[in-house]
Amino acid sequence: MEKDWGFAALIEYGGKRILFDTGDNPDILAKNAKAKGVDLSNLDFVVMSHRHGDHMGGMGYLLSVNPGVKIYAPKENFGVYGFSLPSTFYRKDESLPPEQRYYDGTPPQVMKFGSAWPRANFELIEKTTEIAPGIHLIALVSDKPTTLELRELSLAIDTPDGIVLLVGCSHPGIDKIVEAAIAINPRIHLIAGGFHLVVAKDPDIENIVMILRDKFKVAYVAPGHCTGEPTFTALKKAFGDRYLYAGLGTALAIGATPRAISGAGQQATTGLEEDDVQSYRTLFATSVEDEPTRMGRRE
Repeated sequence: MEKDWGFAALIEYGGKRILFDTGDNPDILAKNAKAKGVDLSNLDFVVMSHRHGDHMGGMGYLLSVNPGVKIYAPKENFGVYGFSLPSTFYRKDESLPPEQRYYDGTPPQVMKFGSAWPRANFELIEKTTEIAPGIHLIALVSDKPTTLELRELSLAIDTPDGIVLLVGCSHPGIDKIVEAAIAINPRIHLIAGGFHLVVAKDPDIENIVMILRDKFKVAYVAPGHCTGEPTFTALKKAFGDRYLYAGLGTALAIGATPRAISGAGQQATTGLEEDDVQSYRTLFATSVEDEPTRMGRRE
């Protein structure tokens, strides 16, 4: 597999196969999917967390192998995933001759604006929505100066052990995303993905780590992507053996005790040897309580 800054994760849960984000580069997405034996032509749906290139750069490859797949994306004004709104949004001036007016003075009731992928099957999300039984999209807006008004979706799966929360970049704030998730279920079992603390100062990192551990009582963390190396260290110190490696190629088996079962460069004691992987998957496949969720991601 090839490392990159991009982020992409495959989730298998409740009979659904979900791709969350498409990474930074279509060639690398194709290469890594092949290396892991992942068939992206066989998906129930795709979730795009937000419009940044390191999360949507692989879209071209995805659509080349699965052109009709449903893609959930955040609804943004005139965004790259498309947009629509009633034509009543703009003021009219009937004193102008028709040829000088929008649509010759007779606009459609709903005006539809194009996307970067005009043939893709997008469904735009603007508020927290349950898209399948127990599978929710949390929709929030960033208030940070560098990403002001950026809309982002996070995936919250309500499992028997609590919420498994997958975040892309956490631009609205990982604390705010978790706060929204506890409205679905107050038990946060696992958070995986990018926490967006890659340039944060130590006091800010420590504050977020304590909020996750002590205020929200998060059971496990599996950070990657834009979380940041100092934050990896701080989370590992705070969560101990409840910190899971989640880098390139990692598969996480989700149950009462989540485990990282494979991944390039993985040295943590939470991982299993390759010889154990097949038996562990068999165990989870036959377990009623611990239904597996498989997450493959790149950082």
